[in-house]
Amino acid sequence: MKISSVLHIENIILDVESENKKDLINELASKLNQNGYLKDMEQFEKDIWERENQVSTEVGYGVAIPHAKSEAVKKTAIVIGRSLKGINYSTEKCKLFFMIAAAKNSTSEHLETLSKISTVLMDETFRAKLILADSSKEVMDLFTEKEEALQELTSNSLYTGKRIVGVTGCPTGIAHTFLAAESLKKSAEEMGIQVKIQTNGSTGIQNKLTAEDISNADGIIVAADIKVDMDVFGDKKVIKTSVKDGIHHAQHLIEEALAGKGKVYNGNNTNLNEAKERTRMKQPKIYSHLMNGVSFMIPFVVAGGILIAISFMFGIHASDPNSEDYNRFAAFLGLAGGEAAFALMVPVLAGYIAYSIADRPGLAPGMIGGMMATLGGSGFLGGMIAGFLAGYIILGLKKVLRDIPESLQGLSPVLLLPLIGTFVTAFIMHFFINSPLSWVNTSLQDWLNGLTGTNAIFLGALLAGMMASDMGGPINKTASAFGLAMFANQIYEPSAALMVGGMVPPLGIALATTLFKNKFTSEERNAGKAAYIMGASFITEAAIPFAASDPLRIIPANIIGSAIGGGICMALGISLQAPHGGIFVIPIAASNPFLYIGCIVIGSIITACIIGILKKPMYKAKALDIKEAA
Repeated sequence: MKISSVLHIENIILDVESENKKDLINELASKLNQNGYLKDMEQFEKDIWERENQVSTEVGYGVAIPHAKSEAVKKTAIVIGRSLKGINYSTEKCKLFFMIAAAKNSTSEHLETLSKISTVLMDETFRAKLILADSSKEVMDLFTEKEEALQELTSNSLYTGKRIVGVTGCPTGIAHTFLAAESLKKSAEEMGIQVKIQTNGSTGIQNKLTAEDISNADGIIVAADIKVDMDVFGDKKVIKTSVKDGIHHAQHLIEEALAGKGKVYNGNNTNLNEAKERTRMKQPKIYSHLMNGVSFMIPFVVAGGILIAISFMFGIHASDPNSEDYNRFAAFLGLAGGEAAFALMVPVLAGYIAYSIADRPGLAPGMIGGMMATLGGSGFLGGMIAGFLAGYIILGLKKVLRDIPESLQGLSPVLLLPLIGTFVTAFIMHFFINSPLSWVNTSLQDWLNGLTGTNAIFLGALLAGMMASDMGGPINKTASAFGLAMFANQIYEPSAALMVGGMVPPLGIALATTLFKNKFTSEERNAGKAAYIMGASFITEAAIPFAASDPLRIIPANIIGSAIGGGICMALGISLQAPHGGIFVIPIAASNPFLYIGCIVIGSIITACIIGILKKPMYKAKALDIKEAA
């Protein structure tokens, strides 16, 4: 259905009179009712608000698209409203409003139209032209021209109406993953084909394919150099190729997919990423909120730690003005790393925990609460509590303030929520949290500083083993959180053990693929080469494909090798002032780089040897499978 077929000149309001969301929806609905598109305006407004209360129809870019499928609608129509001064809709001021009224029996008409509107409104130039239009006729002409331009791209295509889906992924999950996705999208659009590409990148899976996407696809392409779960495609044929082909031969791949080429993959391997995702979905929301804060905190930890480590290269006391070794540049590095980056770690942690819970209004109370934790001595633990406090206080305030007069609604997110939320959070932190947690921090710090011999070895082995156990899962993240808490208190030995635990699994596996080639497939041996680089860069996830295919052998080997390396690291008292970065930070951030690398090498060799002992040669494994099948 074309937008122009449901948009008529009488349903365009260039200057709406409304000044708030409630009046706006009433004004737009009234225009539809006045022009004979509604049977029951009151019922239609109820349906609009029911949809609006589920999730706001504000879509960004100053645009809102309120819509409903209602029995009160005679025939599908769109009414456009424009407010040059803007109206506070949900989280921002909007200037363009598109109300879609779809009849109850109109199948998916309104959804298709909504999709088309969303697509054309992504064009910044088109939005600007709508804002500057002098008449309703000009608005109609703009939509007609835009649709004709889009139609021209597909009018000569043999593939109009076809759909393809795909997955792209490279070992590092950075450049090639997204280059391949963009190449496939561009080629598909030029051919007039609907397309959706999932990217398995370094930040995780984005634009994930659903069962419906796969079911409706006329062709499927997997352009990846990493393990991809092929079971999700069921009995559909898949073109499986390299990410490089996805970049350079996208059109050819699409043509082959639509021609029915490829093959059906019925692999039965358990996919560890999917298992981890299911585990994550079962975890309490508190865990997700905490990890959100930690993910935003880590760049501050890394930047601050590396800058301080570089300053130490000029001398341990080179940043101290009273020292004979004083160096002005070293002092600058110490200021940027220690007094700036490190000072922001806990506030950022708290702020983004609160942001995860309560969205934007939680950010300021959370960050201020985190700074109260820093100033009050409660540190990382206090910052965690401040973040949760601020987030849930803001959620409570939103409920309390939802019935305030409409005239004050605009003040709520920018004044009332942050002001009251900050006051309450800061009050609780200052009078109830900081003192007891400060004592806990001091006691823990004294205990860790006093660890020697067996106790230190046990702690290092435990932390490194936890890091290697589920490679990015909840156990791994628990160990990481402990290390970050100690890092915030300037205790750097646990960070060293943790990075050993993260580097050993991929390096140990990579070494095993080199030493015991007959125990791995050619595909696994190729992946092992990439695992050397990823392991050296502290990217533990390189071990996941191997653990997914043989968890009973690989995971115990990872844990044992990591635990031994971490234990030795703590026994030697090695510290690390940059808890991320792998080989790139070791020379400047480790207290003894050579011994530290030795700990990683020992752990990797042990892991490789255990894998070599436990895994069967490929020909024996195949023979055993045949025997069991018989």
